[in-house]
Amino acid sequence: PGPPSPRAAAPPGPAGTPNPPPAAAASKWVRLNVGGTYFVSTRQTLCREPKSFLCRLCCQDGPELGSDKDETGAYLIDRDPTYFGPILNYLRHGKLIINKELAEEGVLEEAEFYNIASLVRLVKERIRDNENRTSQGPVKHVYRVLQCQEEELTQMVSTMSDGWKFEQLISIGSSYNYGNEDQAEFLCVVSRELNNSTNGIVKEPSEKAKILQERGSRM
Repeated sequence: PGPPSPRAAAPPGPAGTPNPPPAAAASKWVRLNVGGTYFVSTRQTLCREPKSFLCRLCCQDGPELGSDKDETGAYLIDRDPTYFGPILNYLRHGKLIINKELAEEGVLEEAEFYNIASLVRLVKERIRDNENRTSQGPVKHVYRVLQCQEEELTQMVSTMSDGWKFEQLISIGSSYNYGNEDQAEFLCVVSRELNNSTNGIVKEPSEKAKILQERGSRM
């Protein structure tokens, strides 16, 4: 018999083993074994950062780094596979996406190991932003209840400053009698945000705020 036709199918491998992929497909896709977990990606994705560990491992022109392969032909990488997902996804679409259950410090450690400089900067910026939000702490409010007569009400509300704002007015009837007219009494509830600290130093309230606090403390 003559030589086999060029279109003839490749001979099957051992029992239960799929035929090896054509050379063109093998050169495009890369299989990675990261800490026992398999990942598959293209050389184009893995070489998105030319100076990265992954690009040097499997670059098209020949690997710069030596690495063992397992029985399936996957590159063996002794790193935590949990944190490899954000690394690979960043190379795919250029966005930093970290699941809530993952620590940002762990992603940073892997980004530094794989030498992906742009990702290292993004993770450090996110960690810094989170630390700034944590240091500021939640916004708190302080409330004061001020007692005043009807004739004082308008002046008191109009002169409030330093972050104090009106919350509620409660009438408590008439307790004062001036001549033939009763003067209605009110409880005025005011509040302000405790957000007046800079670098841990709390600023002293102004004189108007002190007056409101002193009047409220007498209740």
